[in-house]
Formats: sequence, structure tokens, C-alpha cells
Amino acid sequence: MQTRFRIPLLTAVCILLLASCTKTNKQGRFIPKDAAIAVHLDGASLSSKLPWDEIKQNVLFQKMNSDTTIPAFVKKALDNPDNSGIDTKSDLAFFMQQDSLGGIVGITGTIKDAEKFKLFCIDVTEGGSQTDKDGISFISRSPMCVGWNKERFLFIINSTEFDQQRYMHQPDATPKSRDLLVACKNIFDVTESNSLGDNEKFTALVKKTGDLHFWMNSEELYKNGLNNPALAMLKLDNLYKGSFTAAAVNFENGKIVMDAKSYAGKEMTELYKKYGGKNIDEDMIKRIPSKDVAALFAMSFKPEGIKEFLKLLGVEGYANMGLAFVGFSMDDFIKANKGDVLFALTDFKKGKSDTMTVDENGSITMHHELFPVMPDILFATSIGDKESFNLLIKAGEKLGKNLPAGTTPPVSYKSDGKYFAISNSPENTENYIAGKATNNFDFLSKLSGNPVGGYINIQFILKAFASNFERDSSAKVLYDASIKMWDNAYMKGGKYEDGGISQYAEVNLMDKNINSLKQLNLYLGLVSKLKMESDKKHKVEDLRDVRMEEIVDSVASAIPPPSPAKKHK
Repeated sequence: MQTRFRIPLLTAVCILLLASCTKTNKQGRFIPKDAAIAVHLDGASLSSKLPWDEIKQNVLFQKMNSDTTIPAFVKKALDNPDNSGIDTKSDLAFFMQQDSLGGIVGITGTIKDAEKFKLFCIDVTEGGSQTDKDGISFISRSPMCVGWNKERFLFIINSTEFDQQRYMHQPDATPKSRDLLVACKNIFDVTESNSLGDNEKFTALVKKTGDLHFWMNSEELYKNGLNNPALAMLKLDNLYKGSFTAAAVNFENGKIVMDAKSYAGKEMTELYKKYGGKNIDEDMIKRIPSKDVAALFAMSFKPEGIKEFLKLLGVEGYANMGLAFVGFSMDDFIKANKGDVLFALTDFKKGKSDTMTVDENGSITMHHELFPVMPDILFATSIGDKESFNLLIKAGEKLGKNLPAGTTPPVSYKSDGKYFAISNSPENTENYIAGKATNNFDFLSKLSGNPVGGYINIQFILKAFASNFERDSSAKVLYDASIKMWDNAYMKGGKYEDGGISQYAEVNLMDKNINSLKQLNLYLGLVSKLKMESDKKHKVEDLRDVRMEEIVDSVASAIPPPSPAKKHK
């Protein structure tokens, strides 16, 4: 009895292990491996978080749906996506592929009702040429072609806009033609080995939980631009070769989360592994002499890596010549810096504003109000070798003296041998270097333990500009909605893990109980409504101005010209 149950159990365990270790995936099976950009949508997850009935309540959707110029088949699909025959609760993928003819934008997914889909395609490609072969149907009409069988579909759109060489060198040249039917067949019949389904990094991406997955192949995206003769002296292929970015995005309750990883080619990977920074210096952040931080960016790096990076690009000589002009060398710069950098915006200062408005009766009203001028700006860096850093300071002072009178920025700087700080506020500079503040900011725990960290206090920034929205009722409505919507944002990363550099970003909303996709739908609906009202208002004002000009012109034309002056004998 035990043996009888043990065998199926072992089989199940083996299947699970094989599934977890597989290097292939089904989500990218029909996306070409050389796609420059690909986006995978989890239809089931997105539909559960934002049902179509709620999308239909969006003002922008309603305006689009009420447009009488929209074809009937589009309205039918807008009313109910199932009318298209597409399974919108299954996986959908969008991709962009570049080639010598420009590029192709593709959409691929699962078919729910083949007959409905066929009728939908006939309407979309009205007058298109239809062919059937080996159970696959194609309809082609420039600039589009669609192919489908009983299970899946592929739309491709020819995009000449991606022909970078033509736009840079011959913008008026006739776009190159493409056989859309052949292109559609080739992508529809793509083998697994030539698809992202066989890509280990894409497999690692779609294994992450995500409402959508984003993929960018930098080498494919920029390959045409790298052929620009003006950039020939730069070895940019070292920068982009083998470079990918993979990100999973989730719309969670009260926040939008992105978990990403960047991969590079051999040279860049070795460079980062050798010269990647340690964790950000938390003491530098705690020293900030203000409790109100609007935005912050901090990072740690090994200065030696800058020199090696410039070598990789082939511009080390140019950099040395430029630095010699201001009085120091690349080696001086590397010795001077320890590798910790901080940039922060704090405390918006208030300034006075005097404005005048005229109402319909011609009455003039003066407004005196305070408004945010600019925040305190702080830049700080840790010091390696003091003598070398003094060379950098002297070079900066030399450049400042050569600036035209009145253009020198109002900044102050100071150093204590450990840190150097520069700010538009002398008090800020003094207090930072004195190191009296020990602010344990709430966001610090979110950023610590990483070579790179960033923070934006959206609430604080919005409130600083509150007075700018008081006089316009529409702007005030948008401002109030934004205050209720946005909280803050974090970004961290820079660690080299599992062959790539990790990044994480989080945008937090004020309402923590409703998923962010629903909140975005409501917010964008309000923004669309206000935009339409604003456009209508401006249209009325423009019409009124035109009529006023017509009245002035008609009155002017009715006034007889003055009689010529009589000559006196």
C-alpha cells in the first residue's frame, strides 16, 4: 500500500522540480527573441482588479465611445471585449521589433471564439486580402496584417517611424516597403528557439508575480542609432551589447510596485562586479538639517570604476584633456572622492506674488499672496584624499571666477575633511558640515542596505504649491484629487544578484485599502473630465476673442478716413 502511493508522490515531486527549474516559458513563446520591447499582460489578474464595467464608467472611455466617427466594430468591442473573440482574461503580449525596413509592432494572445474573431478581423481590415494555409488564416491590408488559428492570433502593424537611418539622413525619402503577409507568417510560425519562450532571463522575469511584465532589449533598441558616424568614436556597443532590462509591475492595495533587474554584456558586467558600490552612507542622510525632505537621491560607488568605464567607451583621453584644462587629473578626481554622494531638496521657501485680475465688468482686483519660490538644495559627497579634493575645490573656484558677472549661482560650500557640502543656503551648508542633526527619517529604513536609494515626498511637494491652485476652480478640483491620491515614492537597488543588477520602486497612494489600478482609473477619469471642461472653456474664450476682433474691425471699417489736409496758398 505504501509503495503504491509512494510512486505517484515521487512522480509529482519530480514534475514540480522540473517545472521550477525549466529554462523556458509559455508567455514569450510567440514573441520574437530579437524584440526590442515586449510587454506581457496577465489578463486574469488585471480583469479581477479592474473589471471592464468600471472602465466603462471612466469619462474618457465614455467620450470615446460616444464618438460617432468610431467604426461599429470598435464600439461593439468597447461595449464588451468578448465581442472581439479575444480571450481578454488570458495572457496578452505586445512587442516591437526593429529591422532594416523600420519596425513592426505586434499584438498576440488567445482566441476565445474563432468565429467572432474572424468577423472582427474582417471589419478591422476592411477590404483586406485573405488567405488560408495549413489551418491558419491571414488577412492583410497595409499597414496591418492579422493571422490566427483556433487557439491564438497575431496582429502586426508596419511602423516606418522606427527607420532611424532614414529620419536622420534622408527624412524626405520614401519609406521602404514591406511584405506584410510574409512578415506575419514568419512571426506566427516562429520556433521556440527563436522566441523569448527560450530566453532564460525572460523566463526568470515571468516567474515573478506581476500584473504586467516589461522587457527591453537595449542592444536591439539602439542598434540602428549605433551606426551613426557622429558616434563612431564612442564604443557604445560595449555599453549596450547583451543589455536587457526586465521588470514586473503589480497594482497592489494602496501602491504600485516594480521589481526589476538589469543585465549587461560581459565587459559591463565585469566592470560592475569589480567596482560596484557598498551600501549608501546613512550618516550622510541623517545629517540633513531639515525634517521636511521633498526629494532625495543617495548612492555609493567605487571611484576607480569611472576611469575603467571611460576606458571601455574609448574616451579616457578626452576626459583627461578636459580635466587638465581646469587644473586636475582623472587620478586626482578618483583619489579625492571616497564614493558616497547625496542630493536633497528640502524646505520650500515662500516668496511674495502680486497679481491682477479683471472681471467681466472691468473691475480690477489685486492679489497678494505667498508662493513657494524654490527649495533648499543640498549636494554632499564623502572625501577620500584631502589634498586631491582641494584641487577640485580650487578648480571650481577658478571656473566660478571666469563666469560673466551676475551669472554666478548663489551657493555656499564647506568641508570638514570628511564631507564636502554645497547648497543655495549658507545656513544649510554650515549645519550639514557641523553634523548636529541626527534625523532618523521614516524613509531611511526603506533605502538602507543598497548602493542606490531615492525618495520623493509627493504630499509635501503638492502642499508647498497649494496657493497656486486657489483661483482656478478646475485646478483646485485637480489639486484636491491629487492630494487625496498621491503619498510618496521610493526607489532602491544597485546590488549585483543572480547575474543582474536589482532595482525596486514603489509609488504609495493615500488610500491603502483599494488596489492602485482602480484608483488610477478614477483619478485619470477625473483628469480627463477636467481637461475636456478646460478645452471647452478655452474654445468659448477663443470664439469670444474672435468675435470681438470682428466687431472692432467692422467698426474701424465704418469710420471714414480723414479728409486730406488742404494746401494753403
